[in-house]
Amino acid sequence: MQDILVEGRIHSDPDVLRAIINIERGDPIFAFDPDDAKDLIERIAWVKEAHVERRLPDTIYIGLIEREPMALWQNKGKVRVVDSEGVTLTDHKFDGLTELIILVGENAPDHAHEMLTLLAAEPVIREQVEAATYVGDRRWDLKLKNEMIVKLPEDDMGLALRQLAQAAEDDHLLEKDLTVIDLRQQGRMTVRTRPGAVEEYKAGLKGDNI
Repeated sequence: MQDILVEGRIHSDPDVLRAIINIERGDPIFAFDPDDAKDLIERIAWVKEAHVERRLPDTIYIGLIEREPMALWQNKGKVRVVDSEGVTLTDHKFDGLTELIILVGENAPDHAHEMLTLLAAEPVIREQVEAATYVGDRRWDLKLKNEMIVKLPEDDMGLALRQLAQAAEDDHLLEKDLTVIDLRQQGRMTVRTRPGAVEEYKAGLKGDNI
């Protein structure tokens, strides 16, 4: 064996891959078992799928399809990177991943895919979101970077986010001095203002101030 060709590696640890391959330059290529290596490589958290083969006369080829980081999951005092299937990818290497939304709640990763997909369709809102808490195992609260809380409904999240994005664009709603935007009732937007700020927003908002 003279060469090892790896394609598709972004996050997987190269040292772990080398340990799994466990073959040195000059070793006979038929001493390497591609099926065994494939099984071991697919146990790496970042790896969704691996293709391993001998390419005669002297090359071992490894093609990786890695899992895509979806969010940071905060639970029981630890932070983990998870993918769209809720699989934990790492709990210590966050380089380049700090802009991911933080999910809060024991079952949050298992239910986040739809919410994050709908949120990605509304970039005006997405860029403001810092964290999302899974409430009562049925719906989401979004925490914005300005500390504002957006309460999403259990159903029709996409419609609620579209209404919020429209209000953000038309009325600059996310720039106002609000603490809570409640979208849990379909077709209604209820806001909570900071003490002493109620009068300033009554005219510009659709819904009731509480």
